[in-house]
Amino acid sequence: MSTDRYVSPLSERYASREMQYIFSPDMKFRTWRRLWIALAETEKELGLNITQEQIDELKAHVDDINYDVAKERERQVRHDVMSHVYAYGVQCPKAKGIIHLGATSCYVGDNTDIIVMTEALKLVRKKLVNVIAELAKFADEYKAQPTLAFTHFQPAQPTTVGKRATLWTQEFLLDLEDLEYVISTMKLLGSKGTTGTQASFLELFDGDQETIDKIDPMIAEKMGFKECYPVSGQTYSRKVDTRVLNVLAGIAASAHKMSNDIRLLQHLKEVEEPFEKSQIGSSAMAYKRNPMRSERIASLSRFVMVDALNPAITSATQWFERTLDDSANKRLSVPEGFLAIDGILDLCLNVVDGLVVYPKVIEKRLLSELPFMATENIMMDAVKAGGDRQELHERIRELSMEAGRNVKVEGKENNLLELIAADPAFNLSLEELQKTMDPAKYVGRAKEQTETFIDKVVRPILDSHKDLLGVKAEINV
Repeated sequence: MSTDRYVSPLSERYASREMQYIFSPDMKFRTWRRLWIALAETEKELGLNITQEQIDELKAHVDDINYDVAKERERQVRHDVMSHVYAYGVQCPKAKGIIHLGATSCYVGDNTDIIVMTEALKLVRKKLVNVIAELAKFADEYKAQPTLAFTHFQPAQPTTVGKRATLWTQEFLLDLEDLEYVISTMKLLGSKGTTGTQASFLELFDGDQETIDKIDPMIAEKMGFKECYPVSGQTYSRKVDTRVLNVLAGIAASAHKMSNDIRLLQHLKEVEEPFEKSQIGSSAMAYKRNPMRSERIASLSRFVMVDALNPAITSATQWFERTLDDSANKRLSVPEGFLAIDGILDLCLNVVDGLVVYPKVIEKRLLSELPFMATENIMMDAVKAGGDRQELHERIRELSMEAGRNVKVEGKENNLLELIAADPAFNLSLEELQKTMDPAKYVGRAKEQTETFIDKVVRPILDSHKDLLGVKAEINV
């Protein structure tokens, strides 16, 4: 590790090696060479004077890139694409005259960007599917565990721990839908020339329109894509980058929401993220167990959500067939968005896989609030015993206020049941009232909803992606 210059924490602390390789120079320049081979093969197949010997020579050196030659050449000519054309030609003297024939720099630059983003999206999909799988497992395990639910972070009707996890899962499923759509619509730029008109190919193929129409589909097929964008300027539309980063921002928002909930639950001591044996929670307070991984998810998620503005603004400010004010921004915003979301998903996998639930704490808090929530049932039982519904409603309101004051002002336990039992208007004993305090009676259909959601919604999706399952996250810090 270098200690005398800035090193991105996305590489050093957060992103996996797999995602880092996708955005590495090696991936980039090997892809350039594959694109030059695809172009040369296409031109040969369509009748240009290119030999198989030249193609074979190009293929022989697709991976052994002479970076030293390219770097020295770029120092002289100040052009990265032409420097690598030159370096490739040094290794392939027979083919050097046909490398990059008819193309502009964006042929390798933009097509590579699309290929790299597509590969990165596929890795994001793999990790997202595994997060969904871990959440579904957690939801199923705790589908019947009653817990206090909150609206406005104020006690509300109970739910179950598993049902709450389905809410997180559903948001990630929405992200997966968006992700699948964007992956399915990714197209190459193809080879369209300086302003997108394919004028150079009109010259190369003597104006043969029918032959020129075959170039882009053939290149797309060779590079593993279904098609190319039908029209373009010099570049593919920067709107594509906007769509891609918006999907990442959506995943980040879902992860942020889940991590916030986990942080709040850890404060309540009901649920806790994994805490390793030798982990230190605080330099000052040795007893602390901070939700640092969930905090990191939230922190990185905010970065991704804000980062999505970069390609949107870049797309909006492009001039005519192209300007170059996109280049520096793309080099930062696109890779960093992917590296950050990769780190987020690894953290999500790690946290969900190791979530610790404390049923006794959950039960204690729920029982402290349950008498308030049971008042409707208590009132109905009292009516059955001969009471007047309107009078009982007023009495139970007054007694609830008194019990609330005891809790908030006096710091006492919730004694609502005792107050009701002592009131002759209800004609119910404390024992009878305590029988109504089974939390499972108040969770509605939370357990059944969780089961149906997992069986009918999540399971089919996981089955259709079973080849992606089995990822275990390793986090660096």
